[in-house]
Amino acid sequence: MLKSAEPMLNGSEELSSLAEAGDSGPLVWVPFVKEIVPNVDMNRREMLITPPKGLLELNVHSDERSKKERRQLEWKERKRFQKRLIAAKKKLSEMEQQHVFHGFRFGEKSQASLLADQIVSVNSKLLQQALENVEIASKRWTITESLAGTKLVRNRLRISEKCFTPSTSEEKLGTNFTLQEKALQLISKGKVAVVLDMSDHKNRGKEYDLSLSSSTSRENSETSSLQMLLCDDERFVKAEYRSSMPLVLISPADEIISMKKLFSSNNYFGFDPEKVWFLEEERLPVVSSLLEQNRHKILMKSPWEILQSPVGSGGVISLLSSDNIVENLAQNGVEYIQVCNGERYISRSSPLLLGLVNEKEAEIGIQMFEHSEDVEEGFSMVFSIDTMKKLTRQIHKFQFYAIAKPNSHVELVEKKWVHVEPSSPNSYEFYSTIFSCLNACSLDKLCVMEITE
Repeated sequence: MLKSAEPMLNGSEELSSLAEAGDSGPLVWVPFVKEIVPNVDMNRREMLITPPKGLLELNVHSDERSKKERRQLEWKERKRFQKRLIAAKKKLSEMEQQHVFHGFRFGEKSQASLLADQIVSVNSKLLQQALENVEIASKRWTITESLAGTKLVRNRLRISEKCFTPSTSEEKLGTNFTLQEKALQLISKGKVAVVLDMSDHKNRGKEYDLSLSSSTSRENSETSSLQMLLCDDERFVKAEYRSSMPLVLISPADEIISMKKLFSSNNYFGFDPEKVWFLEEERLPVVSSLLEQNRHKILMKSPWEILQSPVGSGGVISLLSSDNIVENLAQNGVEYIQVCNGERYISRSSPLLLGLVNEKEAEIGIQMFEHSEDVEEGFSMVFSIDTMKKLTRQIHKFQFYAIAKPNSHVELVEKKWVHVEPSSPNSYEFYSTIFSCLNACSLDKLCVMEITE
C-alpha cells in the first residue's frame, strides 16, 4: 500500500511504502515505467514518481468502508443484476429469441458472465420497435424533401454563412442580433444543455457497398476531434459559460474511457464534473434477413457475444431517457437541449438557432445548410425541455429502417458451433435518424434555420 506524501521542490511527489495498511492513504495505481517512476531506492523502500498531470486524481481509489460493508454491497449489486438478467431473458423469450441463451451451456464462467452482460444490455423496447419496422424499405432520410411544402416554411430563417465569423457583430446579424443576445443570456444562466454526438454517422443508413466496407478508418479518433473542438472558443461554447452548462457526450464504447481521461486531465475544460455525462452510443442486435420460424433471428458474433450495430443519431433520444438524464436537467432549471454532431458543431450559429426557437416558442429547431446532401452527418437541433421529455416517452413513434448487410456470425448446429461467412447480404442492421422525432411533433411548432453560402 502506498500513501501520498508532500510535494517535492522539483514538482514530483514521493510515495512511501508502509508496512501497515491502516496507516496508508488512498490507493493509487501508477504505471511502473521509467518515465513515471525514474528513481527506486530499495534500501529506503521508497520510489520517486513524476506522474503526468491528472494521473493521480484519475486513479485514486478511496473506499473507507469495512470489508463486511463492501461484501454486502457487492452481494446487493449481484442480486440487482440477477433481477435485470431474468427480466431481460424474459423479454427476449417473448420475442422468440431463446437461442441467444445457448452460450450458457458452453465455455468458462467468464464467458457466461460476458453473455449475461450482453443480454442485459439489449434495449428490448427499441429492438421490438425496430423489428416491427423491418419491412419498411431502407433509405437515406432527406430533410429537404420531408419539410418541403409544409407549414414549416413560414418558420424558416435564411442567413448567410458569412455572418458567422469570429467577429460576428450586430451589423452583420442585423435584426437577428437580438436572437443571439437572448440565447447567450439563456446559456449564461444555465438554461441550456448541450448533447454532443461524437459517433460517425457518415455511412450509417446506407445500403451495403463493397467500396464502403473496405474503406479506411477516420484519420482522427473521436477523442482527438473532441479535444480540438473543446479547445477552440470560436467553434464551441466560450469558457465563461461552461461552468453553468450541462454537457452530455455520446461516443462508441471503445472511446468512453479515453474520453473520460481527456476530460480529467484537462480540468473538464471548464465544465462542472457533476454536470457532465458520458454515454455509449445506442446499439441494437443484428438480425437475420430471412424469416426463421416466423421471426428474424438475432445473430451471434460468438457463443457469448451478440452481434450488434449502432442505430444512428435516432439513438440519442433513447439514451437521454436512461438514468433519468432529461428529468435531472429539468429539475436543475434547463429549458432547452441542443443536440448536434460534434464534427460539425459551430458555436457561432448555435445561439441564433436557440434564439429562434425561443422567440417562436417552438418545440424543435433544426439547423441545415443550403445544398447539403447529407444533413445527418452534421445535424444540429434544439429541443425545448418539455418536448424532449415527451419524446423520451414516445420511442414507439420513432422510425427504424432495416439495412441489408453481410455479417459473419456463429450458429449452433447439432450441438456444435459453426462459423458462417456470407458472400452476400444476409442480415439487417437497424438504423434510425434523429429527424424521425418530427413525427411526434406538430409542424407549426417546428422552425428551421437555413445557412446559405
